[in-house]
Amino acid sequence: MTPPRFVTFSAGNRRGYGLVSGNGLIVLSTRYGSTFPTLREVIEAGALTRLADEAAGLPADISLDDIRYEIPIPAPEKIICVGVNFPDRNEEYKDGQVAPSNPSLFIRFPRSFTGHGQPLIRPPESAQLDYEGEIVIVIGKGGRRIPEATALDHVASLSLSNEGTIRDWVRHAKFNVTQGKNFDRTGSIGPWLVPFTDEAQLADIKLETRVNGEVRQQDRTSRMIFSFRKIINYVSTFTTLVPGDVIVTGTPTGAGARFDPPIWLKPGDIVEVEAQGIGTLINPVADEA
Repeated sequence: MTPPRFVTFSAGNRRGYGLVSGNGLIVLSTRYGSTFPTLREVIEAGALTRLADEAAGLPADISLDDIRYEIPIPAPEKIICVGVNFPDRNEEYKDGQVAPSNPSLFIRFPRSFTGHGQPLIRPPESAQLDYEGEIVIVIGKGGRRIPEATALDHVASLSLSNEGTIRDWVRHAKFNVTQGKNFDRTGSIGPWLVPFTDEAQLADIKLETRVNGEVRQQDRTSRMIFSFRKIINYVSTFTTLVPGDVIVTGTPTGAGARFDPPIWLKPGDIVEVEAQGIGTLINPVADEA
């Protein structure tokens, strides 16, 4: 059974959110917008399941072909990304070090992401645009110093990310990767949010990235160095998580930078990130106008 899929969209001058129904979209923002202006407020109220139940059986208001997919959570307070989180990814560094005891983290800005179906943008400053397929968790219940045992109680929904990177710009400074991770529209999140119901949705699912149909990355969440529970526990130790916060949880081995010679994304390429039970995030690649 296909889980509910919540989309943030724009169509002409109209912007809103809705529920996918076949090849169409039931527009929920016209029905609930006064109470829940965006999906962030729906999540904060714990109302995803209620809205899906109430919309069941309604006819679609607009075709999916007529919408532009936007980032599912508009203006999240935080987008926190996990660096090295798969064993083979750790081995790529060839530094002889075992996996670290704590996750590597960095911050991305909402403007660095675009929606499903929209182009990833290669900037004029660098040709080294790379892909990183990842699973996204969205926080539904805030908290600080959240125990691992109850961490998944704080997850509202799941999505996907292509956590695109400008590789040479992550080496511009000595200690951080912020620059190379935040060029406008170099990454994507989407296509939708799937409500989180139980740990089986995440425990051992396949995550795969394809470029022009060729499998480049593939692994399973059961092999993650830091579990979803651990990530939430660790992040909430130093910052208060709030509803709508986005956590991008790490990519498998196989990014373009690891080929010899490296294979960078170029205009016309199509990148797909797929995870079982969540969906497929698809983006073409284009040069910045």
